[in-house]
Amino acid sequence: MTLALIIAIPLLGAALVLALRRSVRLARTVALVASVATILPVALVIRAYLALGEPLTQAFSGAVGAFVRFSADGLSLPLVALTALLGVVVVLVSWNAERVAAHLALLLALEAAVMAVFLAADLVLFYVAWEAVLVPMFFLIGGWGHEHRRRAAVKFFTYTFAGSALMLVGIIIAVLSSGSHALLADGSSALGSRETLVFWLLAAGLLVKVPAWPLHTWLPDAHVEAPTSGSIMLAGVLLKMGGYGLARLGTSYTPDAFAEAAPAIAALGVIGIVYGAAVALGQTDLKRLVAYSSVAHMGFVLLALSACSVLGVQAAVLGMVSHGLVAGLLFLLAGAAYDRAHTHEMAEFGGLGAMMPAWAGTFVFASLASLGLPGLSGFPGEFGAVLAAFTRYGWPVAVAGLGVVLAGAYNLRAVRLMVFGGPRFPKASTDGGQSAPGDLSGRELLAVALLGVPVVAIGLWPRLVTALADPAVTSLVRALAEGR
Repeated sequence: MTLALIIAIPLLGAALVLALRRSVRLARTVALVASVATILPVALVIRAYLALGEPLTQAFSGAVGAFVRFSADGLSLPLVALTALLGVVVVLVSWNAERVAAHLALLLALEAAVMAVFLAADLVLFYVAWEAVLVPMFFLIGGWGHEHRRRAAVKFFTYTFAGSALMLVGIIIAVLSSGSHALLADGSSALGSRETLVFWLLAAGLLVKVPAWPLHTWLPDAHVEAPTSGSIMLAGVLLKMGGYGLARLGTSYTPDAFAEAAPAIAALGVIGIVYGAAVALGQTDLKRLVAYSSVAHMGFVLLALSACSVLGVQAAVLGMVSHGLVAGLLFLLAGAAYDRAHTHEMAEFGGLGAMMPAWAGTFVFASLASLGLPGLSGFPGEFGAVLAAFTRYGWPVAVAGLGVVLAGAYNLRAVRLMVFGGPRFPKASTDGGQSAPGDLSGRELLAVALLGVPVVAIGLWPRLVTALADPAVTSLVRALAEGR
């Protein structure tokens, strides 16, 4: 029952939080306990997987068992662990949110739905969980977002639901053609001539979620308008659903079509890298800058997957985990700055190195991780992505190097505007005086540590992720080669 507990604990926590909504203190405590408790079954599953070296599965008897089947392997477990960690972080970040019980309940429900996506061993269950993710995120953006939150929530829902509708058509064709709704893992596709059609129908929904250029336009608005917790979960794990789906379904369920489409996916990745970084360089809003940087970082994931090699898929997993940590940290810091200044405009800040040293030091650290500094988690995944893609496609991949240069430019520009220079924040008060803004609180520093420590650990020792992912990645690439 361990796999089911990973989903059940946050789901039950959400129900309890709502039941205790009249007591803010109890609601917060239950939410924190539920998010922390979810880490225990995740750790047990990881330990069991490393000991066995093969996927762990859980099925149920009766009518429920026909569709509710869970599985965990090296492809899903790094993202499950990331989701569990971010689940704790967003509860800490949302401690003082308005209507805090409802807010925390939605976050726990969102965590449970994302876990179900990563653990689903059935196409129908995968799709149901995929759609379930939309509901809590829609209400988080629409109910707790900023000025244009309703427009952003509708745009987010419209784009992702449209992609999901196409994905549903692909799943229906796949189930009817193959006679099975199990997620295949051996490359023995039974789709025949329909395989290419099924792949692109599935890819339509997956690429919207990544998000790949030009299907990315919902992302900046959703990030800017979402509350801090929503932005952390959106960048941290919701985008990873697209990359995970491509790796899981593309390389195993439709291997021939994935191999044929790999050059197109590589092209989308390179375009996303350069476009996302170039647009990020021109942003004045900190959250919008991080949002466009996400398009670039997820472009490296697409580029890595397109290499169709062990190194490529390993790099994609590393890139997704790293981006979830680093983007989550940057959005946490953007939210902390907004709480104190009520703006995301970088021009309104300045001199935070002197006024808020803990915030400023963490921001410099997160920016260096985002630009891919060796020794931090952003480097091994993106370097591996370029190396794997270069091995397959040659010099055209070098264009992605421009995105690396631009990443250094937009991150260091943000550091210069926010941390250095003369103080422009806080603005003068009505009596002509100024009150210094408070630095990061103890609760915020704990959330920072939960994200920052893995950024350093993975940067220094990528095997923390690759050793876990290796058996599943090797199996997927072997299946892809057999399918081709």
